[in-house]
Amino acid sequence: MAAKFDYSLDYKNLDLQKNPELYRVGKGEQGVLMVEPYRSQIVKFWAFRTPEIAKESSAKIYEMFLEYKKQKDFVGMDMARKFLQMGITRARRYANHPSGRKYKKGTREVIPIEKVDEEKAESARIFSEKYYLAKTDEVYQRLMQEHKEKYEKEN
Repeated sequence: MAAKFDYSLDYKNLDLQKNPELYRVGKGEQGVLMVEPYRSQIVKFWAFRTPEIAKESSAKIYEMFLEYKKQKDFVGMDMARKFLQMGITRARRYANHPSGRKYKKGTREVIPIEKVDEEKAESARIFSEKYYLAKTDEVYQRLMQEHKEKYEKEN
């Protein structure tokens, strides 16, 4: 079993490009807004308000994924993949809940979906295309396996 994402590290003062051994993949989007310098490099391009914006954003983030791939920078590739995944999940959240709030305040009770915002749903679909390209990339898969074997084995 792979190690869990480590929330105890001082990510604001760590450079995981220089210290990839500290990075843990975790599940889904864990750490996407914490791991530097990648967060700062990618977040400025992340947007999903309209399908046109989502298309530009997902294309730019996927381009960054490919650039990290050329550098054999697994952590960068994984962070770009997480931003693409977050494009799907956040756009879907706003498609289903215009306020962006999924739960009734102070509870875990899901607010019923009254009307789906088709524009946000399309933004999610656009992000999903690039996300699946990244997630299924053979080099990404190999580098992830190598990273986990080298750094994420539990003792």
